[in-house]
Amino acid sequence: MPDAVTLLAFAGVSLGMVLTPGPNMAYLVSRAICQGRGAALVSLGGVALGFVVYMLCAAFGITALILAIPYAYDALRLTGALYLGYLAWQALKPGGRSPFEVSRLAPDSRKRLFAMGFLTNLLNPKIAMLYLALLPQFVTPTGGSVLGQTLMLGSVQIAISVAVNTLIALAAGSIAVFLSRNPRWLKAQRWIMGGVLGSLALRMALDRTR
Repeated sequence: MPDAVTLLAFAGVSLGMVLTPGPNMAYLVSRAICQGRGAALVSLGGVALGFVVYMLCAAFGITALILAIPYAYDALRLTGALYLGYLAWQALKPGGRSPFEVSRLAPDSRKRLFAMGFLTNLLNPKIAMLYLALLPQFVTPTGGSVLGQTLMLGSVQIAISVAVNTLIALAAGSIAVFLSRNPRWLKAQRWIMGGVLGSLALRMALDRTR
């Protein structure tokens, strides 16, 4: 199993990623503002199921990949660094959009809300890259079962993501109103997230400790 330092480090990365604007956050915020907190929480249930699917696929896929291909880790690391750099640019570029700038959504049934949350997460490239490129950095083949480590780390990521997204969904209306009245804070939020992403991209690109 991963040691405490590894778990804390991965928890920090997971927190930075969930706080980074992306399809999940944009959908949940828009749903909360347009249809209410309850609808956003139902959608979040679908998002959480998507995380579980990614975790299980990554656990078995990463286990086979790391053990079978010597340079698989470096390939995943560099791909992840490039993608995080792209996300950083999306946040920092002129005209970049904050997830708290709401997209108008029509009311949906609970079944559709859950399904849309699930599909939004499954089609989210940021989450795919998290499991395929970031998570393997914290898995050590010599530290015990690769499968067990991946499941443990995935569970940490899911717990953090669900907790943070719940808070965001519950506070979405208040945050959106505050940011609309304070455009400087809206810009600052984008720059902070872009800085976090850029730092993660640089760390991944330069990490040769494995």
